[in-house]
Amino acid sequence: MNVDELMALARTVSGFMPDDEGAALTRHGLDVGARRPGGTWLEVGAWCGKSAVYLGAAAAATSSVLYSLDHHRGSEENQAGWEYFDPTLVDPHDGRLNTLPWWQRTIAAADLESTVIGVVGPSTVVAAHFNQSLDLLFIDGGHARDVAWADYRSWAPKVVTGGSLLIHDVFDDPADGGRPPYEIYQAARANGFDDVDAVGSLRVLRRVPTPGR
Repeated sequence: MNVDELMALARTVSGFMPDDEGAALTRHGLDVGARRPGGTWLEVGAWCGKSAVYLGAAAAATSSVLYSLDHHRGSEENQAGWEYFDPTLVDPHDGRLNTLPWWQRTIAAADLESTVIGVVGPSTVVAAHFNQSLDLLFIDGGHARDVAWADYRSWAPKVVTGGSLLIHDVFDDPADGGRPPYEIYQAARANGFDDVDAVGSLRVLRRVPTPGR
């Protein structure tokens, strides 16, 4: 599939990414890939693969590889009794949420299995053993304060100079959404990342050279 076909497929995948923000993922992925072809990318938070296809379309077009990381058990708000619970995603064998089979089907349908590599496990544990530098990092994991900050602190230092950091669900007004994604966005701006773009709740930043180096 070409980029346009993959973006069209991504729009049909279950998830919480608005179309304009998904298109921005692809656009900025293409930009990173043009500047740094053959790069290593990683997303934290995969759900059923929607963002992985948006980013994977750009990765495939630029000979890059996207690692798609998730424990696939859902965040707090995805559990039974909460607002974003989907009973069709519950594994009948153990009664727990499990989005991995849905993610696998999505990536197979997109023919991206050689471009988008699934990584299953806790974000901080994987980060501690992941030594590769990142040309692009997309943070869209859990939004609880300890989870969001752990994702940022574990992965943002791995972004190379000139690399891109994308953060989802950043809301300036607290009435529109939780604070942790906004807080880590502000932390990134204060620690070596400059703003590049904002589309809906998606913020795009780029790591700038450290003064004196």
